[in-house]
Amino acid sequence: PLHTLRSAEKELLPGFHQFEWQPALKNVSSSWNVGILDGLSGWMSFVDDVPAETIARRFRYDVALVSALKDLEEDIMEGLRERGLDDSTCTSGFTVVVKESCDGMGDVSEKHGSGPAVPEKAVRFSFTIMSISVRADCEGDAVTIFQEPKPNSELSCRPLCLTFVDESDHETLTAILGPVVAERKAMLDSRLILSVGGLLRSFRFFFRGTGYDEKMVREMEGLEASGSTYVCTLCDSTRAEASENMVLHSITRSHGENLERYEIWRTNPFSESAEELRDRVKGVSAKPFIETQPP
Repeated sequence: PLHTLRSAEKELLPGFHQFEWQPALKNVSSSWNVGILDGLSGWMSFVDDVPAETIARRFRYDVALVSALKDLEEDIMEGLRERGLDDSTCTSGFTVVVKESCDGMGDVSEKHGSGPAVPEKAVRFSFTIMSISVRADCEGDAVTIFQEPKPNSELSCRPLCLTFVDESDHETLTAILGPVVAERKAMLDSRLILSVGGLLRSFRFFFRGTGYDEKMVREMEGLEASGSTYVCTLCDSTRAEASENMVLHSITRSHGENLERYEIWRTNPFSESAEELRDRVKGVSAKPFIETQPP
C-alpha cells in the first residue's frame, strides 16, 4: 500500500528517526518528522522589525538529541558489550548527560555583496553528549557505557540554534531561546523511547550548562553586565568585598532567587530609591530565562 511505501521511504532519509516520548512532551509539537525551524517558532509576535527568518534557525531540541543518540548507536552497543551487559535485557534505565554551550560568534556581517541586511553579531547555542550510563537492574549502580573522549572539542559539539543577535541583547535572546528552554524543561519530566541496536530503549536526560562564559551566564541569569559592582555570578559579593576577602565566598545564587529578585526590581514594593533597590537585588536587572546549572 502507498502509505507503507511512504513510511519506508521516509525512514531511508538521512537524519530521519522515529521516536516517542512517554509521557508526551508538554508545549512541544507532536509532529516528529521536523526539520529546521524558524528560531522564533512558538512566539506570536516578532521581536524586531527584521523578518523572523533572518533572525534564527534551529532544530527542535528533542529531534537533535535523537539524531545525536543514533549517531552514537554503535558506541552504545559496544559499551554494553564491553561491560558484559546483555543488550536484550538493557532496554530501560539509560541516563544521558548533556552539556549545553552558548557563545557569541562575533561580527559576522557581510562586508560586500547583495545578501539580506542582517544584524552584525551572531550567537550559537549547542550541546555535547557527555556520557551515557545504564542501570541494568534496580539494585545495582549505574554503569557508564559511553563517555565523550574529547568533551571540549569542536567536533563533539552539536549546534542547535544559530541566531543573528548580539549576545548582550537580552530581550531578543530571551525570545529566541525561550522555546528551547521550554523544550528542555518538558524533556526533564519524560522518557525518550528510541530504537537502538534493533530494540526500543528508554532514555532520560540531564542538562548541565557548563559551556557558558561569564558574559553569557550574566545575560541568561538576568545579572548586570561585567562592569557591575556585583562581581560574582555565583554569589552576592561586591568588588570591594571580593578584594578584601577571596576565601569566604559561598555559592548563594539560584535561578529561582534571581526570578524573585527581578520581580522586586520590576515592582519596587518598598518604594526604595534606585540605589537602595540595586543593593536589595544585588545586580539582578533583567528576567533570567536559562538556568545555567553547574556540573
